Amino acid sequence: MSHARDDERAARAAELERLARRRAEFQALRGRLAELFNKPDPRKRGTALEGVLNDVFKTEGVLIREAFVLRDEYGHVAEPIDGALEMDGSQYLVEIKWWGEPVEITAMSRRLVRVYGRSEVRALFISTSGFTGPAITESERALNQRVIVLGELREIVLLLEQEGNVADWLREKVRIAQLDRRPLALLGADF
Repeated sequence: MSHARDDERAARAAELERLARRRAEFQALRGRLAELFNKPDPRKRGTALEGVLNDVFKTEGVLIREAFVLRDEYGHVAEPIDGALEMDGSQYLVEIKWWGEPVEITAMSRRLVRVYGRSEVRALFISTSGFTGPAITESERALNQRVIVLGELREIVLLLEQEGNVADWLREKVRIAQLDRRPLALLGADF
Protein backbone atom coordinates (compact mmCIF):
# COMPACT_ATOMS: atom_id res chain seq x y z
CA MET A 1 0.00 0.00 0.00
CA SER A 2 2.77 2.42 0.92
CA HIS A 3 4.64 1.59 -2.33
CA ALA A 4 1.54 2.45 -4.33
CA ARG A 5 1.23 5.82 -2.54
CA ASP A 6 4.93 6.51 -3.07
CA ASP A 7 4.61 5.68 -6.76
CA GLU A 8 1.55 7.90 -7.04
CA ARG A 9 3.35 10.81 -5.32
CA ALA A 10 6.39 10.36 -7.55
CA ALA A 11 4.20 10.33 -10.66
CA ARG A 12 2.39 13.47 -9.49
CA ALA A 13 5.69 15.22 -8.74
CA ALA A 14 7.06 14.27 -12.18
CA GLU A 15 3.93 15.62 -13.88
CA LEU A 16 4.12 18.88 -11.92
CA GLU A 17 7.77 19.23 -12.90
CA ARG A 18 6.92 18.59 -16.57
CA LEU A 19 4.16 21.22 -16.46
CA ALA A 20 6.46 23.76 -14.80
CA ARG A 21 9.12 23.13 -17.46
CA ARG A 22 6.53 23.53 -20.23
CA ARG A 23 5.19 26.74 -18.65
CA ALA A 24 8.73 28.16 -18.52
CA GLU A 25 9.31 27.18 -22.17
CA PHE A 26 6.10 28.91 -23.24
CA GLN A 27 6.98 32.02 -21.25
CA ALA A 28 10.39 32.17 -22.96
CA LEU A 29 8.76 31.67 -26.37
CA ARG A 30 6.25 34.47 -25.68
CA GLY A 31 9.17 36.75 -24.82
CA ARG A 32 11.07 35.84 -27.98
CA LEU A 33 7.95 36.42 -30.08
CA ALA A 34 7.28 39.79 -28.44
CA GLU A 35 10.84 40.91 -29.22
CA LEU A 36 10.23 40.32 -32.94
CA PHE A 37 7.73 43.15 -33.13
CA ASN A 38 10.61 45.59 -32.47
CA LYS A 39 12.73 44.36 -35.38
CA PRO A 40 12.49 46.91 -38.20
CA ASP A 41 13.93 44.67 -40.96
CA PRO A 42 11.10 42.47 -42.31
CA ARG A 43 13.50 39.80 -43.62
CA LYS A 44 15.30 39.43 -40.30
CA ARG A 45 11.97 39.48 -38.49
CA GLY A 46 10.60 36.72 -40.72
CA THR A 47 13.70 34.57 -40.32
CA ALA A 48 13.60 35.02 -36.54
CA LEU A 49 9.89 34.10 -36.57
CA GLU A 50 10.78 30.81 -38.30
CA GLY A 51 13.04 29.93 -35.36
CA VAL A 52 10.39 30.80 -32.77
CA LEU A 53 7.74 28.75 -34.57
CA ASN A 54 10.12 25.81 -34.90
CA ASP A 55 10.62 25.89 -31.14
CA VAL A 56 6.87 26.16 -30.52
CA PHE A 57 6.34 22.94 -32.49
CA LYS A 58 9.32 21.26 -30.80
CA THR A 59 7.74 21.83 -27.37
CA GLU A 60 5.02 19.39 -28.41
CA GLY A 61 7.40 16.84 -29.89
CA VAL A 62 6.60 17.66 -33.52
CA LEU A 63 9.51 16.80 -35.81
CA ILE A 64 10.95 19.89 -37.50
CA ARG A 65 13.25 20.50 -40.41
CA GLU A 66 14.42 24.09 -40.24
CA ALA A 67 14.62 26.38 -43.28
CA PHE A 68 16.54 24.93 -46.22
CA VAL A 69 17.11 25.56 -49.91
CA LEU A 70 17.09 23.27 -52.91
CA ARG A 71 19.67 24.10 -55.57
CA ASP A 72 19.69 23.49 -59.29
CA GLU A 73 22.49 21.65 -61.13
CA TYR A 74 24.50 24.91 -61.28
CA GLY A 75 24.33 25.48 -57.53
CA HIS A 76 21.83 28.33 -57.75
CA VAL A 77 18.97 28.53 -55.29
CA ALA A 78 16.02 26.91 -57.03
CA GLU A 79 13.62 26.75 -54.13
CA PRO A 80 13.83 28.29 -50.66
CA ILE A 81 11.74 26.46 -48.07
CA ASP A 82 10.87 28.16 -44.75
CA GLY A 83 10.71 24.80 -43.02
CA ALA A 84 8.99 21.46 -42.86
CA LEU A 85 7.39 19.41 -40.16
CA GLU A 86 6.18 15.88 -39.67
CA MET A 87 3.18 15.08 -37.55
CA ASP A 88 0.99 12.01 -37.33
CA GLY A 89 2.81 10.48 -40.30
CA SER A 90 2.20 13.46 -42.60
CA GLN A 91 4.77 15.85 -44.03
CA TYR A 92 4.04 19.60 -44.17
CA LEU A 93 5.89 22.30 -46.05
CA VAL A 94 5.73 25.42 -43.89
CA GLU A 95 5.63 28.90 -45.36
CA ILE A 96 5.76 31.93 -43.10
CA LYS A 97 5.03 35.49 -44.22
CA TRP A 98 5.48 38.61 -42.11
CA TRP A 99 4.21 41.21 -44.52
CA GLY A 100 2.38 44.48 -43.99
CA GLU A 101 -0.44 43.39 -46.30
CA PRO A 102 -2.44 40.15 -46.47
CA VAL A 103 -0.92 37.36 -48.56
CA GLU A 104 -2.37 37.66 -52.05
CA ILE A 105 -3.15 35.07 -54.69
CA THR A 106 0.09 35.43 -56.67
CA ALA A 107 2.26 34.65 -53.65
CA MET A 108 -0.11 31.85 -52.59
CA SER A 109 -0.09 30.27 -56.06
CA ARG A 110 3.73 30.19 -56.16
CA ARG A 111 3.80 28.38 -52.82
CA LEU A 112 1.09 25.93 -53.87
CA VAL A 113 3.22 24.92 -56.88
CA ARG A 114 5.94 23.84 -54.41
CA VAL A 115 3.45 21.63 -52.60
CA TYR A 116 2.05 20.12 -55.82
CA GLY A 117 5.59 19.19 -56.84
CA ARG A 118 5.81 16.76 -53.93
CA SER A 119 3.76 13.61 -53.57
CA GLU A 120 1.47 13.49 -50.53
CA VAL A 121 2.93 16.64 -48.94
CA ARG A 122 0.61 19.01 -47.10
CA ALA A 123 1.01 22.76 -46.61
CA LEU A 124 0.89 25.02 -43.59
CA PHE A 125 0.93 28.72 -44.45
CA ILE A 126 1.26 31.18 -41.56
CA SER A 127 0.78 34.90 -42.11
CA THR A 128 1.10 37.80 -39.71
CA SER A 129 -1.31 39.89 -41.76
CA GLY A 130 -3.92 37.41 -42.98
CA PHE A 131 -4.84 36.35 -46.50
CA THR A 132 -6.82 38.00 -49.29
CA GLY A 133 -10.14 36.51 -50.37
CA PRO A 134 -8.69 35.23 -53.68
CA ALA A 135 -5.77 33.56 -51.84
CA ILE A 136 -8.23 31.78 -49.54
CA THR A 137 -10.38 30.74 -52.51
CA GLU A 138 -7.34 29.32 -54.31
CA SER A 139 -6.45 27.36 -51.17
CA GLU A 140 -10.01 26.01 -51.03
CA ARG A 141 -9.66 24.79 -54.63
CA ALA A 142 -6.33 23.18 -53.79
CA LEU A 143 -8.05 21.09 -51.11
CA ASN A 144 -9.28 18.84 -53.94
CA GLN A 145 -5.73 17.56 -54.27
CA ARG A 146 -3.84 18.41 -51.08
CA VAL A 147 -4.41 19.38 -47.49
CA ILE A 148 -3.79 23.12 -47.28
CA VAL A 149 -3.97 24.84 -43.91
CA LEU A 150 -3.82 28.60 -43.41
CA GLY A 151 -2.97 30.10 -40.04
CA GLU A 152 -2.35 33.51 -38.57
CA LEU A 153 0.32 34.61 -36.14
CA ARG A 154 -2.34 35.76 -33.70
CA GLU A 155 -3.34 32.12 -33.28
CA ILE A 156 0.21 31.24 -32.23
CA VAL A 157 0.19 34.16 -29.79
CA LEU A 158 -3.09 32.88 -28.33
CA LEU A 159 -1.71 29.34 -28.07
CA LEU A 160 1.34 30.61 -26.19
CA GLU A 161 -0.77 32.76 -23.86
CA GLN A 162 -3.10 29.85 -23.09
CA GLU A 163 -0.25 27.34 -23.07
CA GLY A 164 -2.22 25.38 -25.63
CA ASN A 165 -1.03 22.39 -27.57
CA VAL A 166 0.20 23.41 -31.03
CA ALA A 167 -0.07 19.83 -32.33
CA ASP A 168 -3.75 19.72 -31.35
CA TRP A 169 -4.21 23.16 -32.97
CA LEU A 170 -2.82 21.86 -36.26
CA ARG A 171 -4.87 18.66 -36.06
CA GLU A 172 -8.07 20.67 -35.62
CA LYS A 173 -7.17 22.99 -38.51
CA VAL A 174 -6.52 19.94 -40.73
CA ARG A 175 -9.83 18.38 -39.68
CA ILE A 176 -11.74 21.56 -40.57
CA ALA A 177 -9.86 21.93 -43.88
CA GLN A 178 -10.60 18.34 -44.87
CA LEU A 179 -14.19 18.00 -43.70
CA ASP A 180 -15.54 21.54 -44.01
CA ARG A 181 -13.32 22.58 -46.95
CA ARG A 182 -12.15 25.62 -45.00
CA PRO A 183 -8.38 26.08 -45.13
CA LEU A 184 -8.62 29.11 -42.83
CA ALA A 185 -10.32 28.36 -39.52
CA LEU A 186 -9.12 30.60 -36.70
CA LEU A 187 -8.42 29.58 -33.14
CA GLY A 188 -10.62 31.60 -30.81
CA ALA A 189 -13.14 32.39 -33.54
CA ASP A 190 -13.95 29.12 -35.35
CA PHE A 191 -12.87 26.59 -32.73
